[in-house]
Amino acid sequence: MEKAFMLISCEIGEEQSLFSQLKEIPEVKNCLITFGSYDVVAEFVTDSPSKINEIITSKIRKLKNIRSTITLRVTN
Repeated sequence: MEKAFMLISCEIGEEQSLFSQLKEIPEVKNCLITFGSYDVVAEFVTDSPSKINEIITSKIRKLKNIRSTITLRVTN
């Protein structure tokens, strides 16, 4: 099992919309709207490292109104 957290900055006022879109992705296990340098933190879990890359590039980074992301991979 592979786990990662993504710190996401989005366009001003789009936090709730982005939160809703992220919650529709099955691999996203937790999602929080935050205040500060990042607007949303998403936790996601996959079966393999290659699946994490797929989620990042083909699902999350293609969502509307994302300005930037930082991904933190968790190791056990």
